[in-house]
Order: sequence, then C-alpha cells, then structure tokens
Amino acid sequence: MRRALITGITGQDGSYLAELLLRNGYKVCGLVRRSSSTNYDRLGSLRDQVELIPGDLLDSSSLISAIQISEPDEVYNLAAQSFVPTSWNQPVLTGEFTALGVTRMLEAIRTVNPKIRFYQASSSEMFGMVNESPQNENTRFYPRSPYGVAKLYGHWMTVNYRESYGVYAVSGILFNHESPRRGLEFVSRKVTHAVARIRLGLQQKLKMGNLDAKRDWGYAADYVEAMWLMMQQPAPEDFVIATGECHSVRELVEIAFGHIGLDYRDFVEIDPALYRPAEVDHLRGDCAKAHAKLGWRARVPFEDLVRMMVDCDLVQLQAGSGSSTPNVASPFFVTDGRPLAPLNRVS
Repeated sequence: MRRALITGITGQDGSYLAELLLRNGYKVCGLVRRSSSTNYDRLGSLRDQVELIPGDLLDSSSLISAIQISEPDEVYNLAAQSFVPTSWNQPVLTGEFTALGVTRMLEAIRTVNPKIRFYQASSSEMFGMVNESPQNENTRFYPRSPYGVAKLYGHWMTVNYRESYGVYAVSGILFNHESPRRGLEFVSRKVTHAVARIRLGLQQKLKMGNLDAKRDWGYAADYVEAMWLMMQQPAPEDFVIATGECHSVRELVEIAFGHIGLDYRDFVEIDPALYRPAEVDHLRGDCAKAHAKLGWRARVPFEDLVRMMVDCDLVQLQAGSGSSTPNVASPFFVTDGRPLAPLNRVS
C-alpha cells in the first residue's frame, strides 16, 4: 500500500486530495496543528479513514517526527497562510508558514528519507503583475502581495532541492480553484454564500471590492487530480494548472445572482476598503504542458462551478447547518438539480 502525508488536509484541497488518494488505494496521513478548535468538517466521513498526525510548519522537529511516523512515499505540502488580504496584515507570519515552512518540510524529507516524493502547492499569485497572457511555466514572476512573495520563495526552494539534492520535488502552479468547500473568506465562496443568504432573506446587501479583477477559475476536485499526476511522472517537473479561461469578479457576481433570478446591481455595494494595496488585475493560465504530459484537463465550466456553489450553499442554509464548510457527504448540485457526478477519478 502506497502511503501519503498531506499538510493542510483539513482545507479545501486537502480534503479532495485525501478522497482521491483513498480511492487509489493509499494509506493517507494528514498533518494537523494542535488546537482546541480544529475544524474537520471538510473531511466528513473520511475522518475515520485517515490518520491525523500532530505537526506544525513552524516546528522542524514536529515535521521530522510526522515523516518518521507516517513513512510516506509522497508528501503533499498544501498547508499555508493562503488568504491574500491577510498576508498584508500578517506578512511575517505569512512568510514563516508559506515560505519557510516549505524549507522546513524539504529539510525534514532530506533528513529522514530523501527518496520521498514532494509536491509543493505554488500559486498563480506568483505571476502578479504579468508581462504576458496567458501565463505558462516560463513566464516571469512578479508577485504583488506578501502571499505571492512567500509562495515564490517556496517555489524556488522546491526547485533548489530538486537540482541540488536530487529530491523528487515538483511545484504545481495552480490558478484559482474553487468548490463548495472553499472558505467563506475567499471571494468565490463569499459571493455564493451571500447570494444564498439573500435568496433566503437572511441578508440584504453584499459588499465587494474590485469587480474588474480577472482570474482563471477552475474546480478544486479537478485540480487535485493534477497534483497526483505530477507525482507519478518518471522525472520531476513543474506544471501550470488552469482552465485557460479568464473571468472577472463582476461575471462571478452576475452569474451567482442570475442563478436565483436576481440582478446583482440591486444588491452589491462597492467598499473601497476591500481593494488590495497592490492589485493583480489579470491572471490566465496556459496549461498546454499539463495537457501534453499529464493528459490533464479541467472538466467543470466556470458557470457550472458558480451555480454548483450557490446551490450547495442554499442546501446547507436550508438544512440549518451550523457549518460553513460542506463535507464530503454534502449534496453537490448542478443547475438542473441532479447530483454532480465525481469528476476527479484518475483513469
């Protein structure tokens, strides 16, 4: 039985990846920080199928211990301080987790067993102020936030360990990927959850920042498949993972409100305080390399993704769930009301 250790297993990507690996016959372990309020909602019924090991990206000894206990063939480093606005308020902490945490994990692998394969969750935010569109593996990096800078450090450290020590280490440069399991602080889920609340009479207005920012949005369950495929290649390489399509925040809001028959202009208020100090205006990924070498393609269109998220938020709110993060047992619906078939099986 192959073994994997996932940092950030309680997050959106971690839960989908755990689900995928379990289906592929892995023994799955997850690194979790000791806390009195750890949220396992996203794991749902998977909670009893994975082994959770205490550890912290700020503590090298705990990472060494976690690797010794889990004995993984593969380590997926998904944990980070991943919310861009927070990185402006907590730049040092973001650097400790999102940048130096990568080095600590790579050093732990090199210390315990350098044959372990390592996946680093890099980000399209590393491109920042882009000089070409779409962006591919050779596009210049120009991050525009402490989060983007920290991710770039982790990205280049992964390359460094690959080239200097021969570690099988890869970075997935993932563009925005969303799902009903996305945290409420992220713009996609902030919008869909607010739309559901407005539809049910629980909220009157939605405050937003820059509606003209454009992103390449995909479905998280598709993207974790790409992570796994990267780790199965004969040689380690970095890949851009994206849909190749670009949509504005305004389109996101329009589709979400339109799905419940409302005009977003009647409910959205612009709040200048929600603008970033340095905006990233346009991100669109070129994943031709992933198509050619991994055989990977995004499968859920943007419009279906937004509607799915609105529908799931409506179901959660109507059920009176106290949880803001639907778990794997939650119903996921598309526009016609039928259950959404699993899309992240690996053939």
